[in-house]
Amino acid sequence: MAQAAQLAERARRRTPPNPWVGAIVVAHGTVVGRGATEPPGQRHAEIVALHEAGDAARGATLYATLEPCSHQGRTGPCVDAILAAGIARVVVAVEDPDVQVAGRGIGRLRDGGVTVDVGVGEPAVREQLAPYLHHRRTGRAFCLVKTALSVDGRTAAADGSSQWITGRVARRDAHALRADSQAVVVGAGTALADRPSLTVREIDPPVEHAPLRVVLDARGRVPATGPLFDADLAPTLVITTEAAAAAAVDEWRAAGAKVETVHAGPGGVDLSAALGVLGGHGVLQAMVEGGATVHGALLAAGLVDRLVVYVGAALLGADGAPAFAGPSPPTIAHAHRLALRAATPLGDDVRLDYVPAPVHAHEANG
Repeated sequence: MAQAAQLAERARRRTPPNPWVGAIVVAHGTVVGRGATEPPGQRHAEIVALHEAGDAARGATLYATLEPCSHQGRTGPCVDAILAAGIARVVVAVEDPDVQVAGRGIGRLRDGGVTVDVGVGEPAVREQLAPYLHHRRTGRAFCLVKTALSVDGRTAAADGSSQWITGRVARRDAHALRADSQAVVVGAGTALADRPSLTVREIDPPVEHAPLRVVLDARGRVPATGPLFDADLAPTLVITTEAAAAAAVDEWRAAGAKVETVHAGPGGVDLSAALGVLGGHGVLQAMVEGGATVHGALLAAGLVDRLVVYVGAALLGADGAPAFAGPSPPTIAHAHRLALRAATPLGDDVRLDYVPAPVHAHEANG
């Protein structure tokens, strides 16, 4: 299963909105077939592995990181191919929550006389497939918030300058995060202040499909100019509300951007609805890069699924800008609690990966 997960990771950037899956066929203790999901419309991991195994698949064991599909999509059901190949046992790490699968693949295999074991290697694969699993359960894009700050917790100096808080190694790592995402999201304030391009750079090999650039602009403040509206760089989507002037909407569309309208939320767009819009566009993971107002609102709404903090080896002082805006918790008991998943040195900087802490988990730790 660990080998299958490694194969899946290599396919991560080419499969969305489908899941990145790995499969291994083992006969008499020897690996006879390997496969990873191909781009949408092409073969699933199980089919690739079975094709490589050929006749050796009869009576063999198939390891798959995700439950094999049992429905007709752009490709045929993997379950049919597994049964036809004569596989005797299937080992699955995680059941697929997609409503078209959701245990049906496992059920059909068992009905066909195949032994099925579920849960082998589940924790690692569940972590690997977290964006896909979240998307299929909720319909929303998985929300990964990324910020870079100084040792004293500031994202910009007193004059607003922020290049560069972190070093080259950390910045390259952040671009890898963009490459793993299907959308990169900023608020109107960041779009106006930074005029970012939000493209993936310094990645080898280059990404085949640039992530969707997304601007959250409730009132039509961002002009349809600059790198964000250069369609030759990457596609752009503006998520707005009825409060935006029709002229602004027309200008965005004339520049080649897509525009979606959602209800207003506290201080801007309804963020849950915005993530739902992205989910409807096939975005499994949305990487939110600011600014502080959007980050704070996402935290307050409980919509942050993962928080990645790059801590740069710098001190910016008390007048620097904070990473998260919004009201402060009245007491320490009301603080947003996080659970650390990884701490990675990157040159002189550090990457910290957090997920929301289970409710009351901090109380057990005193």
